[in-house]
Amino acid sequence: MNDNPTTAAEIKSVFSVPLAFAHHPAPDGMNRNLRELFVRCTEEGDRYRNPDEFVYRNKALYESNFSLFEWPEPPVQELKQFCLTQLYQLIAEINGYPQETLQRMHYRIESWFHVTRKGGFFGAHNHPNHSWSGVYCVAHDGDDPESDSGKLVFMNPHSTSTMYIDWATGSLKFPFSRAPVMLRLKPGQLVLFPSWLQHEVLPYEGDDLRITVAFNARFKYTGEEARPHRVG
Repeated sequence: MNDNPTTAAEIKSVFSVPLAFAHHPAPDGMNRNLRELFVRCTEEGDRYRNPDEFVYRNKALYESNFSLFEWPEPPVQELKQFCLTQLYQLIAEINGYPQETLQRMHYRIESWFHVTRKGGFFGAHNHPNHSWSGVYCVAHDGDDPESDSGKLVFMNPHSTSTMYIDWATGSLKFPFSRAPVMLRLKPGQLVLFPSWLQHEVLPYEGDDLRITVAFNARFKYTGEEARPHRVG
């Protein structure tokens, strides 16, 4: 150790990963209607099920097809508007875009729901060919809120830093640690994240239901065919 008095080095966090959190201002009625709709869909077998199950999961998790935000039901359209509004606001803030730029950005989107019963889980994955993704919580009941049941886990992208660990790097504090981010989403809560970020859902151990809606979005600028979003 050098005993010479020197000024301590300035520590900065670099290569950050943005996560954004929002909460619907009055989710109860919408969530109740979404729960009823989604449970009814699961009871119709494969009619609404995603036919291409690429990510590892088990029978206790039902995944719908990827057209959810095209459904005309009012609670679905209310949730779509909420999610897209929050996403456009995030894009504006993180890029420094004015309203004029946002109004020229057009989206393509895919969206779906999960209904998870006891023991259901969803394996590690990300979402290729999109820039932003989101997960909204409709319901999470019937389990121990202090447990890891049904948690959404974001994996630390700096995993290669484990190639060598000693006492100088073995107990790094947040945000420099290698630990994942583990979230128990609350009904009405939305989390937005870059689509490249690996994530998974831990087994749900409750006796009720965990229900979420997820979506992926990519964008093109004015002049390229896509859907505009009403800003504001």
